[in-house]
Amino acid sequence: VDRYRQRGVGMCLIGESLMRAADPRAAIKSFCLNPDDYEKHIAESMRTSAYTAGTKIVKVCGITNPNDALVACRNGANLIGVIFAPKSKRCVSTEQAKSVVDAVRSFGERSARLSFSPSALQSDKISPLQSLVRKSRAMEDLARRPLVVGVFQNQSHEFIKEMVETCGLDLVQLHGKEGMEAAHHEKCGVPAIRVVDIETNSDGSGTSSGAVDKLLGDITTDPIAILLDTSIKGNKEGGGTGVTFDWGIAEKLQNNGLPVIIAGGLKPHNVKDAVTGTRPWGIDVSSGVEASPGKKDHEAVENFVKGARDAAVEASKGF
Repeated sequence: VDRYRQRGVGMCLIGESLMRAADPRAAIKSFCLNPDDYEKHIAESMRTSAYTAGTKIVKVCGITNPNDALVACRNGANLIGVIFAPKSKRCVSTEQAKSVVDAVRSFGERSARLSFSPSALQSDKISPLQSLVRKSRAMEDLARRPLVVGVFQNQSHEFIKEMVETCGLDLVQLHGKEGMEAAHHEKCGVPAIRVVDIETNSDGSGTSSGAVDKLLGDITTDPIAILLDTSIKGNKEGGGTGVTFDWGIAEKLQNNGLPVIIAGGLKPHNVKDAVTGTRPWGIDVSSGVEASPGKKDHEAVENFVKGARDAAVEASKGF
């Protein structure tokens, strides 16, 4: 019912479920027809519920041209990432980004940005965890047609908003040291994914035992989602390491109810292990499916996305 409400549906017909209900009054109450009732329901469920719905979002990042974007879309990617961070080997120009956006919109048979409903972004009277759970569900719905994500790193909100409007980005991703509050949709022009660096040694070991508790304490209602990426100790830039972090961190966060996207070192050969072993809400790949920096290996993209989707189906058995 809440998803219908977020999409602007003003009325729905409920019949068979009430006829079959042992207690129609209780059944009606369970539908949370009043938005306030739904908020109470979410608040109650989030006190003890782990995230167990499995992998719903696949993001292919570092796209620099329309052809690679279309390959990712045709194979089932939900999010297409274009990088604006100037130090990246995959940094795109405004014209490149616009050409990718045009291709993704054409694939999704749309001519404008796909926007979240105001109710999906409203965070009054709910906790950061409840906010992120609600937003993850809204993103799943919206990303049934691929969305374009602009990736930024320590760049001004003025520049981010300019690129959002000029290129037609659906979402942005903040990959620097901007903080949680910088990811508010009003500051960025569109909802923002907040990247959290998981600091490790160069071999993926050595993550702090307090990383989970720290992140749960740091989250705010500002981001649309949380993405975990590997950061090598001593490397100030973060991201693009090609190294996996301890996926057990993602599992522990989701056991606390926080859906997360994982990135860092994912490739066609290990994505199945990530999805079946951790069951993250989302996965993100860039260099793991490249022929060269900025140029995708189309077979690798296909194998990665298919591997993730097949593993998600397998991992969902028993849940």
